[in-house]
Amino acid sequence: MMRKDLISFAGLDRRDFDRIFERAFALKTMQKEGVVYTPLKGKTLGMTFFKSSTRTRLSFEVGMYQLGGIAIFLSVRDIQVGRGESIEDTARIMSRYLDGVVVRTFSQESVEEFARAASIPVINGLTDLLHPCQILSDLFTIGEKKGTYEGVKVAYVGDGNNIANSLIEAATRLPFELAIACPEEYGPNPEILRVGIRSSGGRVKLLRQPSEAVEGADVVYTDVWASMGQEGEAEKRKQALKDYQINAALMKRAKRDAVVMHCLPAHRGEEITADVLDGPQSVVFDQAENRLHVQKAILEILMGRGKESRNE
Repeated sequence: MMRKDLISFAGLDRRDFDRIFERAFALKTMQKEGVVYTPLKGKTLGMTFFKSSTRTRLSFEVGMYQLGGIAIFLSVRDIQVGRGESIEDTARIMSRYLDGVVVRTFSQESVEEFARAASIPVINGLTDLLHPCQILSDLFTIGEKKGTYEGVKVAYVGDGNNIANSLIEAATRLPFELAIACPEEYGPNPEILRVGIRSSGGRVKLLRQPSEAVEGADVVYTDVWASMGQEGEAEKRKQALKDYQINAALMKRAKRDAVVMHCLPAHRGEEITADVLDGPQSVVFDQAENRLHVQKAILEILMGRGKESRNE
């Protein structure tokens, strides 16, 4: 069951995922109907970011405001951890002031260390290894577009990065099929992949050919070839990944009603062509919007002490 923190999908089961999706649907409906719902009134969320952000920062800040609380953004330049204060001391101090914290950084170990020292909920806003909030939003979006995630085939093509790793973690807990196509040198985390293949009953597959992965897919997903911190490898990665582009020809392998996903920001003409990203099968902006609704659900569950009633 869902614990104090959300730093990976470890410890979550299908009931936890469905609880988040049900609350996200309810919160999205309320927001669209103009219903004021403030279960986190008087609560404060800290946002400690070591990496730049558009969607993660906006969705958490706006989400806290809509739920009645406030969010305080702290970049690494703004706090003493940037000058050598330990993660443990930072977490302990923040626990005295805040009701929850989002950490967006490079190292998964740093988020886990922060969570161990903190007495308040800690949410992983992205690390080089995992991006759980993004994948929760993606699965919610798949449910909206396909009616369910159960039995859906997701094809992920490109760099085996944090998106691929979190998709694998999700596929070991939920009944969808995941086919990943990437070059050998840019595959997912080996341990996460090993556990995923072993635990999914054959629903997680690692392939080398994008065409094979996309064949019969309900969802075709990609991400940038060089993530934050990998800019120096950009040209090398372009060469290694040039055959892993999502384009119109590749989309013909997927189901006719397949949707295209990208966590953004996108580099049109690299990992995906403009005609596909901006075309009728693309749901990338619905996907981006749903970060708000899903993260509101996460905030409510972790910080609201279970207050999940429309009447609260």
